Amino acid sequence: MDDQDAPQNPVSGTPDSENRSAGQEKSGQISADTSPEQNERLAHFIELLTDDNEGTRWKAAEVLGRMEDPAAVEALIDTLWDDDSRVRLKAAWALGQIGDQRALRPLQRLYRMENEGAREIIAEALEEIKRRMSLP
Repeated sequence: MDDQDAPQNPVSGTPDSENRSAGQEKSGQISADTSPEQNERLAHFIELLTDDNEGTRWKAAEVLGRMEDPAAVEALIDTLWDDDSRVRLKAAWALGQIGDQRALRPLQRLYRMENEGAREIIAEALEEIKRRMSLP
C-alpha cells in the first residue's frame, strides 16, 4: 500500500504511516534513520547521566539537549530528581531543547518544588516545549 492508499489522519491529512513514524520517534524509540554511531553516542551520554561526578552528569545533560533526540527524554526526566540542582536544571533545559510533551508534567512538578531562580529556567523549558508542540 503506498501513501495515496494509506488511511489519512483526519487532523493533519497525512497518511497514517507518516504519523506512526513521527509518533515512534517522539515516544523515545530510536529512528531507523539514525546512524549506529549516533545511537552509540546517545547511549553513551544517557549512561553518563548516572555518573558519580555531578560535572559529568551536567555535561551529559547538556550534550543530550543539543542532540535534541527524543530517545533521551525518559533518562532526562529521571535526571530531574538528581541531588545536584545544577544537574536538575540542565536536564530541564535539555528537555526544553528536545521539545517532547512527555516532559511537561515532570517539569511542572519540579517547578513547584524549586526556588524562584530555578523556576525561571524550568518555565523557559516549559515554554519551549509548548512552542515546539505548536509547530506544524
